[in-house]
Amino acid sequence: MIEASAPTIPAAMHEALALAEHAIGVSDPNPRVGCVIVRDGAVVGRGHTQHAGGAHAEVMALADAASRGADVRGATVYVTLEPCAHHGRTPPCVDALVAAGVGRVVIALRDPNPLVSGKGAAHLAAGGIAVEWNDAAGVESHALNIGFVSRLARGRPWLRMKVAVSLDGRSALADGTSQWITGAAARADGHTWRKRAGAVLTGVGTVRDDDPRLDVRLVETARQPLRVIVDSRLETPPAARILAPPGDVLVYAAIDDRNRRAALEKRGVEVALAPSPSGKVDLAAMVADLGKREINELHVEAGEKLNASLLAAGLVDELLVYVAPRLVGNGRGLAALAPLAKLDDAPAFAFVDVSRVGDDLRLRLRPADGAGGTLPSPPR
Repeated sequence: MIEASAPTIPAAMHEALALAEHAIGVSDPNPRVGCVIVRDGAVVGRGHTQHAGGAHAEVMALADAASRGADVRGATVYVTLEPCAHHGRTPPCVDALVAAGVGRVVIALRDPNPLVSGKGAAHLAAGGIAVEWNDAAGVESHALNIGFVSRLARGRPWLRMKVAVSLDGRSALADGTSQWITGAAARADGHTWRKRAGAVLTGVGTVRDDDPRLDVRLVETARQPLRVIVDSRLETPPAARILAPPGDVLVYAAIDDRNRRAALEKRGVEVALAPSPSGKVDLAAMVADLGKREINELHVEAGEKLNASLLAAGLVDELLVYVAPRLVGNGRGLAALAPLAKLDDAPAFAFVDVSRVGDDLRLRLRPADGAGGTLPSPPR
């Protein structure tokens, strides 16, 4: 039997959502899922999704319960995403739950994967397990897995553009110097968002001007995101720090140059061609290709030109803007957008969150007109 949605989030589901957060930087390209098993009012098993090919949250929680010698027959299972019902890298989790004899499964979010969507809940119900949906928890699970949902629903990753600016909107001095506009706390917070991403993207101009590493090092992580460079003419210096391990590097180019390609490939870089009619990288094709490569969240840290191009192409789903309490004066901006004929033509954004991080402000915004940034939860 499948029951109606619950209006509030039970404590065990809150714990399952917290466990799902531990899968950040671990489970990609799989979703971030947490699971808690409760029997006779006590938690007897906990788990979250492991690396791709590893155990899912439900199997981890069942194993945890077994290690405690706990009997899970008739227990209630709280899980943040619909249990899988197909053979992928691992066997179906629904089979493990039915075999364990649990009595009830409370699910936060329906899986957007058509191989699973609705089938997991139906399989559980057919196995005599009561199924309940908790839509309030589903909102939180959806936010945690927004990249996974984006890739399954739209075929492309959720693109989040991160920028650090001064009060007067400058991201760098006129000569390109940008280190450091914001303080240490904001920089560390920025690394937590890098950790969320399957890939971190920048342009060759930033590589040449700043020579960044663009890896995750200010927070602990189990894996490094793929680093992606938009480089139409393959001008990335082979000695650039971004090419150094750990982690892989992918360069998108518009014009192939055998010698430059060979120099980059010697450093272990993959080069992919995605030319547009204008002779530059086709950004939409690039983002679609990253979706095919199972990138869920794409984190952009680029200069004003590439930022403007991504915005103009309608590819930006979210802005992550750190604002420092200082004035810079003449310099480079967030995005070098084309001049507007009238103010009403200015792209509008809606605030999702405003938080103080150290001495700086962190703003999260999405397109106000629903373009790009609106991604509805899969219907049940």
